[in-house]
Amino acid sequence: MAAPDSLLAARGLTDGEDRLVSADQPLSELQQRCGGQVPGRLAIPELLELVRQGRRMGLRLAREFSAQDGDARVSGFVRIHPLAADRGDGCEILIENWRRETVGAQDDRETTARQDAIDRATAEFTARLDGKQRLLAGEGSAPDLAELIDETRKHAGKPWVDYVELIGIAHRQPLHWRLLDGVRCKLAGSQRDWRARLIPLGTEAAMPRGFELLLVADQPPPQAEPQNEDTQTGGTGLIGDALMPALRQPVARIIANAETIRSKLAGPLRTEYSNYAADIVSAGRHLAGLLDDLGDLEAVEAPGFTAAKQAIDLADIARKAASMLTARANDKQIELVSPGNDESCPATGDARRVLQIVLNLGANAINYSPRDSRVEISVGPWRSGLPSVSVRDQGPGLSREDQQRMFAKFERLGRSGDGGSGLGLYISRKLALAMSGSLAVESEVGKGAVFTLVLPKKA
Repeated sequence: MAAPDSLLAARGLTDGEDRLVSADQPLSELQQRCGGQVPGRLAIPELLELVRQGRRMGLRLAREFSAQDGDARVSGFVRIHPLAADRGDGCEILIENWRRETVGAQDDRETTARQDAIDRATAEFTARLDGKQRLLAGEGSAPDLAELIDETRKHAGKPWVDYVELIGIAHRQPLHWRLLDGVRCKLAGSQRDWRARLIPLGTEAAMPRGFELLLVADQPPPQAEPQNEDTQTGGTGLIGDALMPALRQPVARIIANAETIRSKLAGPLRTEYSNYAADIVSAGRHLAGLLDDLGDLEAVEAPGFTAAKQAIDLADIARKAASMLTARANDKQIELVSPGNDESCPATGDARRVLQIVLNLGANAINYSPRDSRVEISVGPWRSGLPSVSVRDQGPGLSREDQQRMFAKFERLGRSGDGGSGLGLYISRKLALAMSGSLAVESEVGKGAVFTLVLPKKA
């Protein structure tokens, strides 16, 4: 790393919309190199986050500051002073001990790659954009992304900002991609707050040939919808009535706060501490999943438990499940195949419960399949002529003994350390029976496995 430039100080002033309305030369030049202008929206992501915090909380902030500036790194000590309403509701920025240090290309690439990797691991929606920021294809994994995914598939080719509601930006395209990298947004059908990342593709950062769009949420995915009165009886158990409400909220707070730390939304953070936060997020999500399993277990074992019997389309449910599993399959380079848009398979059952079963079967297939293999979700008539949905994998397969044991409560077939509770298949079979259906498995050791949910015909 080269020696730093001489020490400087810089002041700036923002308004109530986080626009940089005036700035000393060092800050103004950094603003322009990040794709912004003066006056104009604050384009330095690290400063923008601090200004937003100070303005929203009405508190003075003081902390170390670091930002990337092309082939250099700017650092210093920043003070954010919120202004009174009669002065514009903005903030005064004072950066002391301003230092600009040229960094080696390798250091720059490693820093950028680490941050991109963190955001890729956190993102719940990913998309490919062309050079004009038009969305070509996108995939998501959370239930509250269904409206966004459906809209992008039906009307692809529009600028990505047309699919979301930007927060703090009064106008839309055209905007330089640096001004949109890190922007906050709202999504139709989702109650969560989201942050957008734009990662340029190609060697020319000034005019990229395309972008990778990542949408990262500030909160964990929504909990499963509460059951209808006609789908659960006897809800007087310990988990559902006592422990579940008491545990869910603190677990959700742990996950949300750890996500904030991991994503460095509260300010610069050493990489090892970000990694610690990632471990907390992983453990928190595991605990949240275990709570879901225990709640479902208590529900299916309640006296008189039944499931709704509605007209459903197994092909449509299979496509939804596949879209939610795509990111997980991509992580292992597994080809995930689902029914075509023209396929249909009418049946009778509870749509939400069927989706829960197919997601469980699909996640298991992906987890225990080798890299570069194939998982197929298909629909069609079962041997008896009844409608069915099957999940086929190319994993290690199951012995006859394992096939007899695998649907037992808490059975994990001797596996340990995989994060599972041993309840997924047990609950899935209970749900299938509650819908007057069945859940079967066909497998041979070394030849993969096929799990099939069979349901009654459409009434």
